Amino acid sequence: MERDIPISAAAERLDMTPRMLRYRESLGLLPVTKEPPSGRGHRHRRFSEADLRTVSAGLELERQYDVTPAALAFALRVLAEPATMARVRGYGERLGRLAPPPARALDFDQQKALRLLGRH
Repeated sequence: MERDIPISAAAERLDMTPRMLRYRESLGLLPVTKEPPSGRGHRHRRFSEADLRTVSAGLELERQYDVTPAALAFALRVLAEPATMARVRGYGERLGRLAPPPARALDFDQQKALRLLGRH
């Protein structure tokens, strides 16, 4: 049976402080926990081995790409939220760093139909 460890032990194993783990949690970089609050209304987070592996994978991404935890959190947000992704893509296109997506045949036909109807 796998035993969960407290935040202080998890932080030590990950070579960081409990405060940094809490910061990472506030950014959404820790696996979601389903634990109910315990002890005076505060949730004392415990970490499984799977949680530690997941956090380690995030740390490795940050090191590999030389990004901050906040930058990684924003990258995840862009991937998870289509509206945010569209705005970031539009900005990248305006900068010239991203090419506009290729027009699809359906889009072309739709534009042609709108022109014929005098709506475009």
